[in-house]
Amino acid sequence: MSDHFSTLAEEIIDFQKKHELADTQLAFNLHMSVERLHDIKSMEVKPTAEETANITSYVR
Repeated sequence: MSDHFSTLAEEIIDFQKKHELADTQLAFNLHMSVERLHDIKSMEVKPTAEETANITSYVR
């Protein structure tokens, strides 16, 4: 996995901690399934460019 992907997973986790958001709430806000969010956070899959842009714009 690339460093950027690892950074994205860390940003998601940090954002959730800061805003006390459960995975279900964040997935709903990002318009993606909870399963997909879990896969991205655990680095099981690489997010698409669109997912990366969507997540990045939401958590920053």
